[in-house]
Amino acid sequence: MRREQWDKQHEELRAELKSIRTNANLTQEELAARLETKQSFISKYERGERTLDFVEVILVCNACGYSPAKLIRKLSIPNR
Repeated sequence: MRREQWDKQHEELRAELKSIRTNANLTQEELAARLETKQSFISKYERGERTLDFVEVILVCNACGYSPAKLIRKLSIPNR
């Protein structure tokens, strides 16, 4: 996979996760508290300074009351 495509998909994931958080009416601080982590963790992945692994994505979705399966269906990752 080309680096540009990888970056585009990470950007899309970050935007979706931020949208999920804001639609749940959660601040970064509130989400961090639910995840038992620091606000800077949320800020860094939302700005693209840190990537999330699969388990972390699921935990973020669950903490926001959002279905991880729905997120996966929503992302435009090509099926090869």
